[in-house]
Amino acid sequence: MRIALRHIEAFLAVAEHSNFSTASRNLNVAQPALSQAVKDLEAELGLRLFDRTTRRVELTAAGVEFQGSASKIMEDLEHAVQNVRDLAARRRGRIRVAAPPLLSSVILPQAIAAFHNDFPGITIELIDKGTEEIVASVAAGNADCGLGTFSPTDEGIERTLLMRDNLMLFCPEGHPVLEKAAVSWTDLRDLPLIALTRSSGIRLLVDMATEAAELSAKPAFEVSLITTALALVEAKLGVSVLPTYALAAARHYAVSARPLGNPVVTRDVVMIHASGRSISPAVVSFSGIVRSYAQKLVPLRDVKA
Repeated sequence: MRIALRHIEAFLAVAEHSNFSTASRNLNVAQPALSQAVKDLEAELGLRLFDRTTRRVELTAAGVEFQGSASKIMEDLEHAVQNVRDLAARRRGRIRVAAPPLLSSVILPQAIAAFHNDFPGITIELIDKGTEEIVASVAAGNADCGLGTFSPTDEGIERTLLMRDNLMLFCPEGHPVLEKAAVSWTDLRDLPLIALTRSSGIRLLVDMATEAAELSAKPAFEVSLITTALALVEAKLGVSVLPTYALAAARHYAVSARPLGNPVVTRDVVMIHASGRSISPAVVSFSGIVRSYAQKLVPLRDVKA
């Protein structure tokens, strides 16, 4: 026989009440069943835990020692059960979310504040890093979820769509191209282009579109950060093709933006988590809040190229 929870519960009830009848009523079990559970426990331990008389039940020395350990076991179990229930009810826990710097700054602050308002017992750890590092962190379990745009060939992750983003042209204020009613990729011809580095998924989309429009592929500048590109545009060193959500950062610079057409280039901003791993209730709730704030920047809609 292996010691089961019912054996420990029976022992502790008898030890508390010093009476089998009272203990059985307290546990809502038949007295013979409770007595048998105590006997089975004593047999498994090889020691008597109670001295029984016709008038009283008392703990033996072994029973006193076992009571302390058994009580601690039950306390730890109750604590563990309550912790899991708190996680399920989103009363406590931690979420580690990885996101690129710009998305971290334009979407996540308000989303985190709203989440904390609804679930104050849950801590959020924000990890801002590059796209490739985000995928690796999520797949390895070092982050619970990740935010960004990722290659369809990336493995080990599952995606939840947050918003659909279009590429836009950012120019210095007063630039002649802004006078056009509609701006297309061919309007970029002979304009100095400030591009993101080739490690960026945005750069890949821009290169494909400029190649299709038969434009020069050599940019005037290559930078790693969208904010750096905006600063260079403000300094009138060129124009830049950036995602729509860059508008949130562009308000701090003397730049203007226009949608790019012929073709319209879109990409999906998604929340990712590791394949084959369950998603905690807290992450599910957080994902919904992030999605609502993301769509305030770029409403989710079907876009035709």
